[in-house]
Amino acid sequence: MSKLLPHTWAVPDRFRTRLGAQAGRQRAMVHEGHLLLVLHVLPNPHDPLNRTAAFFWRAPDGSWKATGATSARSGVPALKSHVEAFTKVVAELEDRLEKAARAADYFAVVQESGPVLRTARNLHKALQEAREGVPNDQDLISLRDLAGDVERGADLVHSDAKAGLEFTIARRAEDQADLAQHIATSGHRLNLLAALFFPVTAIATVMGMNLRHGLEDTWKPYLFWVVLTGTFIVGFIVRGSLGRRPSSSS
Repeated sequence: MSKLLPHTWAVPDRFRTRLGAQAGRQRAMVHEGHLLLVLHVLPNPHDPLNRTAAFFWRAPDGSWKATGATSARSGVPALKSHVEAFTKVVAELEDRLEKAARAADYFAVVQESGPVLRTARNLHKALQEAREGVPNDQDLISLRDLAGDVERGADLVHSDAKAGLEFTIARRAEDQADLAQHIATSGHRLNLLAALFFPVTAIATVMGMNLRHGLEDTWKPYLFWVVLTGTFIVGFIVRGSLGRRPSSSS
């Protein structure tokens, strides 16, 4: 038999037999008026795979006993404190989500809200099973509804954080694309400018060599203007051969 339950609890042997060395998934066990809730405490953000169990036993006379992380409180308040702990964490995650501005902020909320959402969903399911097993317990009904609110809140936080993360990544990608387009446009303009003046600089370099070629003694000063005009004509031809400016990606 499992030794997870306190030996002082007068629970049916059926409960102890169904429990193994570990608590397993969250669930409700009902037998001969006894109710045993096998729940999990809040997951550790740094170790979400390690699950710590909390047990709540309701005797046929309606009295409750609790163990695990909420053993300091007994009865229904212990179970209520267990559920309210999730409410507090979801509220804290909502505050962090509202203040998130970077992808790292959204990712941290997604990473921490995922285990909370899974645990809250199974908590709600276990309390629903308990509600069906003990149909006339008003405390269970209230706690089941509270667990449902926790699950919805965790689901909204997780979904909104994922949407915020995706939007932030898409916006950053769009900014990078705009920057790349701006660089491409600037580079194209620089190429056009270089193409226009390249023939002038090339011819001026050749003509400016300190070598006598005979042209410096003839056609003065007409030769200068002829060469200048010709080089600019060649520059415009080269400029036109570069084609149109890059089209915008938007």
